[in-house]
Amino acid sequence: MHDLTGFQRDLIFTVAGLDEPHGLAIKNEVEDYYHKEINSGQLYPNLDSLVHKGLIKKGKKDERTNYYVLTQRGERELEDRVAWESQYIEL
Repeated sequence: MHDLTGFQRDLIFTVAGLDEPHGLAIKNEVEDYYHKEINSGQLYPNLDSLVHKGLIKKGKKDERTNYYVLTQRGERELEDRVAWESQYIEL
């Protein structure tokens, strides 16, 4: 995860926290977090990059809608990131 942007890491956390979310659900969650509009030109290329890196998988819900889930590698990388962060903060 060291080579990802902060936005891409936020997308991974969002995908992990939702049940097979589609792009619009991810977009809404991230917009709520950032308190600003996220355009499709920012969202989908970043999701595609995460798919290309093998961190998330894209599947089809129907003819128009894709869903996203973490891959096993994505889960491992997310767990490693959380463990690394927890060294520095206590909640």
